[in-house]
Amino acid sequence: MNAAPADQIRLLDVQNLDVRLTQLAHRRKNLPELAELTALESDLTQQRDLLVAAQTEESDTSREQTKAEQDVDQVRQRAARDQKRLDSGAVSSPKDLESLQRELASLAKRQADLEDVVLEVMERRESTQERVRELTDRLGAIQAKVDDATARRDAAHAEIDAEVATIAKERELTVADIPEALVTLYDRIRTKQGGVGAARLYQRRCEGCRLELDITEINEVRAAAADAVVRCENCSRILVRTPDSGL
Repeated sequence: MNAAPADQIRLLDVQNLDVRLTQLAHRRKNLPELAELTALESDLTQQRDLLVAAQTEESDTSREQTKAEQDVDQVRQRAARDQKRLDSGAVSSPKDLESLQRELASLAKRQADLEDVVLEVMERRESTQERVRELTDRLGAIQAKVDDATARRDAAHAEIDAEVATIAKERELTVADIPEALVTLYDRIRTKQGGVGAARLYQRRCEGCRLELDITEINEVRAAAADAVVRCENCSRILVRTPDSGL
């Protein structure tokens, strides 16, 4: 392939723009905010799971407390009825009186035991409620960090995307002045060679693979016509000759 030396040199401008685009893509993909968000989202998920578990436990102890209080109330009501019967004098039989008194004593013990259960459940519920409040606050703090990191990520994305758009436009204008066949060759090589399709020949060294050309390769390049598109024997990239090529 042949192309005017000036067009070949313009390839270096395109290559520089492509390098910048590659760097911006890498930067966008590896923003510190992305790793920060990944860690925060993991923490957020863990804290949400803990909060759900704590809320479930609090709900369970709430029902348990209600049930225990109902049990106490039932025993208290029964004891009140028995006490009313006892105080009314309606029970005159000594045997019945003794039985009623024993039942009152049994109910009193049962009520005391149930009230102890209520207190124990209340203590557990208070502890669980405190845990829910603690986890809710912690979740809110983490969410605030997520929101902050998200805002910083979005701002960085917007900045990078704006720069990408500017460079892409510049590349489009630069490529428009280069023969299509040369650009096609460059793009094909760039795809195969890790993003570098054209490299300057500087002081007999290919700046694409960083290897110095041997004397035979130098002679071949030296003998090539000025408009010949020369390729590096080592990396196959387009070698762009300049006054600093050392030929």
